[in-house]
Amino acid sequence: MTANTEEIFVGIDVAKKHLDLATRGNENEKKWRQTNDNKGIMDIVETLSALGPTLIVLEASGGWEMSLVAELAFAKLPVAVVNPTRARAFARATGQIAKTDKLDARALAWFAEAVRPGVRPLRNEQEVYLAALISRRRQVVGMLTMEKNRRHSTHGMIGERLEAHISWLEEELCSLVEDISRFIKESPLWHGKELLMRSVPGVGPVTAFTMLAELPELGTLNRQKIAALVGVAPFNKDSGPRRGKRRVFGGRAGIRSVLYMAALSASKSNPVIRDFYQHLLENGKEKKVALVACMRKLLVILNAMVRDGNSWQQHPAHVINTNT
Repeated sequence: MTANTEEIFVGIDVAKKHLDLATRGNENEKKWRQTNDNKGIMDIVETLSALGPTLIVLEASGGWEMSLVAELAFAKLPVAVVNPTRARAFARATGQIAKTDKLDARALAWFAEAVRPGVRPLRNEQEVYLAALISRRRQVVGMLTMEKNRRHSTHGMIGERLEAHISWLEEELCSLVEDISRFIKESPLWHGKELLMRSVPGVGPVTAFTMLAELPELGTLNRQKIAALVGVAPFNKDSGPRRGKRRVFGGRAGIRSVLYMAALSASKSNPVIRDFYQHLLENGKEKKVALVACMRKLLVILNAMVRDGNSWQQHPAHVINTNT
């Protein structure tokens, strides 16, 4: 990477077929477009490697950004992927109401300079593959649910086709679970983490697999940061003397989904989470609020267990019973 004394920030707006780029911080700010294919991506990597940017920011765009992010990270360029809602809110705050690909790229470059979101390390090929398996499992579960919901409104030959598709989806789901389980068992490190997490009452294989694939930071952050990363940390909404309700938002939706089901199960089968849940209800908390608090507590416990390498039975009671 070329040495550069001035800070340069790059914003990239991602679409299926093209990528719009904008720079900020140098005297001659640039805007240009490249195709979202191998050639276009490699041209971007070459250009930005020569430019030596301080930070490159792009939005999560339904997977269309994955190849670009991987190549930028592999080239050791500082790249951060941000939530589109967060980036759009920043653009509005700066007075940018209009929305075009070029304007979005420029706003992302400004966002990079002003906010400086953290750079994520590149995931290795195994982590990417495991995440793809988990994502595919989630898709199949969604399709299976929709097809089963259609049973009551179909008749005759269509009903037979529907049942055949449901049978195929169920077989595909079983195959995916077997592949995920086999893949994790082949990695001693991941298999060890899976066993640690599954030692917690209420945490099943799907929760453990999803944590491994989509939350590689588990065990490396403190409890406040891991809760905020997942999106189960309550944020204040106060103004003057008014004290608004604390709410959770943002974070990683896939993790929250499985964590919700795990907390629901743990509120019945796990003595620590069950007592915590009942205590919150007795203090007047709504059931949904209490369950979100259980999600956070369960996540914090899992984070501490993976960090220390201790199972549920081995972990110190003061950590497991810590209020979160």
